[in-house]
Amino acid sequence: MSGDKYVDSEGLLYTTPIIRDQGNIYKPNNRAMADECMHHEKPCRDAHTKEIDLVNRDPKHINDDVVKIDFEDVIAEPEGTHSFDGIWKASFTTFTVTKYWFYRLLSTILGIPLALIWGIYFAILSFLHIWAVVPCIRSYLIEIQCISRVYSICIHTFCDPLFEACGKMFSSVRIGLHKEI
Repeated sequence: MSGDKYVDSEGLLYTTPIIRDQGNIYKPNNRAMADECMHHEKPCRDAHTKEIDLVNRDPKHINDDVVKIDFEDVIAEPEGTHSFDGIWKASFTTFTVTKYWFYRLLSTILGIPLALIWGIYFAILSFLHIWAVVPCIRSYLIEIQCISRVYSICIHTFCDPLFEACGKMFSSVRIGLHKEI
């Protein structure tokens, strides 16, 4: 469902609009926009909206290990302990339909408020990272660099002569091992 890619004169990579019959919530007139772009030599770009994929809603596979739970992953009957076939089929249908519709109900009721909360949370997190954390770390590194120079001068001034003197003192010491039988 992705469009062709092209590089503009500034070297930036863009995708051409995807032609859909029905469009989506962000670009309902996508076919008209794509037809308009086909008449130009260079594809059009819409810099303020992002094409949202209504089919593949987890393109980065962040929920592969969590959400893909089927009836067989939760309920299983070992050999020799089987219920009636009709009960097994009804249990499967009940589990699958309940999971499907209850998820839809919860996402209908709580999806937008939670999206708002998470949007605010990540906006605050981004703001703090950009305006507080990174400047503090940069400031700390600048201050530490100054302190490390002073520390290095102190070490070279006081410790280097001491260790050189100790090295010269013990350089004439010779240790010999003799084995007596």
